[in-house]
Amino acid sequence: MSCLADVPGIVTAGGLRQTVDAIAEWQLPSGMIPWFPGGHADPWNHVEAAMALTLGGRHAEAERAYEWLVGMQRPDGAWHQYYLADRVEQDKLDANVCAYVATGVWHRWLCTGDRGFVEAMWPVVERAIDFVLDLQTPRGEILWARHADGTPWSFALLTGSSSMCHSLRSAIALAELLGHERPDWELSAARLTHVIRHVPDAFAPKHRWAMDWYYPVLAGVVTGAEGRERLAERHDAFVMDGCGVRCVSDRPWITVAETCEYALATLAVGNEARATELFGWAQRYRTDDGRYWTGTVFPDEARFPVGERSTYTASAVVLAADAFAGASPASGLFTRHDEVLPALFEADAADAAVTDRE
Repeated sequence: MSCLADVPGIVTAGGLRQTVDAIAEWQLPSGMIPWFPGGHADPWNHVEAAMALTLGGRHAEAERAYEWLVGMQRPDGAWHQYYLADRVEQDKLDANVCAYVATGVWHRWLCTGDRGFVEAMWPVVERAIDFVLDLQTPRGEILWARHADGTPWSFALLTGSSSMCHSLRSAIALAELLGHERPDWELSAARLTHVIRHVPDAFAPKHRWAMDWYYPVLAGVVTGAEGRERLAERHDAFVMDGCGVRCVSDRPWITVAETCEYALATLAVGNEARATELFGWAQRYRTDDGRYWTGTVFPDEARFPVGERSTYTASAVVLAADAFAGASPASGLFTRHDEVLPALFEADAADAAVTDRE
């Protein structure tokens, strides 16, 4: 059953069904969902697409997407960063990419109530989260990645850590649902929350990138008045009025996915009018078959990457539409975090050390 509904004046349920069908059309028989035909897939955007398929009632396709993840998971719980149809393209093990499976599984539970699916996916989620948390530093941030040989990278990213905090909350919710106690995950989430909120120097400087600006809000780590203040501080640097959100602050290139994500972050802090306006702008990049251009460069409106309409972009539109319509039980996953996820606490490294000794 579809959970799609009209977003009045912006996009119809029928239009969203067309977009979901377009995602399904590009899914490979293996279950892998590439960015575009002949392109690569990464597990993060693959899960994003699976969530869109679930919202569109394409349950067989969504389950095949998760089955592909199960089949590709390494013994250490990780996935490689990029896959082609017949091989690994980039063998790096990106922690954020690995963590996102928990968000996808929790999203599917909220939408379907399929406990059997959750039980089947639990070992996959548990291995993935344990892999991710093995990269957490004593201070609390999570290093970005490991090389394929297991050597960890030397720095953490704010965008990735924020997304991982959201995925970690989803994993804790799954553990609670199934009656598994994982207090170590709860403590890790608390430490990560503290670092994101209070220790900006813990992360590699990526101030040019829009995601570093809005992701702590989108992920539900920085909320309320602090979230509104954070978004207001750099709104003018990243938002091109009437067009969308720049990928980087010093280039006139907007992407639909980041426009939709920023709209969700804006909705999460209570600015519904501005959020709705942003989501409306994204529709100017829709094509007749329900797909969306990935990026557009102004003022010429050239498409960049050239000719690319990506499944992850379409998925971002579908997830945002659900948040605005409030149609599915998962519609608040990125906007009403405390309604659908466990409470988020924070603890610094000293607090964590005391807790560990008790």
